[in-house]
Amino acid sequence: MQSIIVVVDIILNLLIWILIIQAVLSWLMVFNVVNPRNQVVGMIWRFTHAITEPLLKPIRRVIKPFNGLDLTPLVLILIIYLLRDVMWRYIYPNVI
Repeated sequence: MQSIIVVVDIILNLLIWILIIQAVLSWLMVFNVVNPRNQVVGMIWRFTHAITEPLLKPIRRVIKPFNGLDLTPLVLILIIYLLRDVMWRYIYPNVI
């Protein structure tokens, strides 16, 4: 059971990094630093979008963009940190 908690923690940590990569990549695309028609950039964008969009869509229904600023990745990262904290403080000690 402990190994399942560790695997879930690793997956949540990877999801945080994917959200950060997607946010940085979107900024780079908006400011024309990288070309979105580039195959590598497009592949990375499609991959991160396919992973994060099902998780961000319900949050976007509740939190609308604020002056063009999408805060849903930040909210999702905070939710993930909350889940990880609850998992390590309350679930993991009771599994041992």
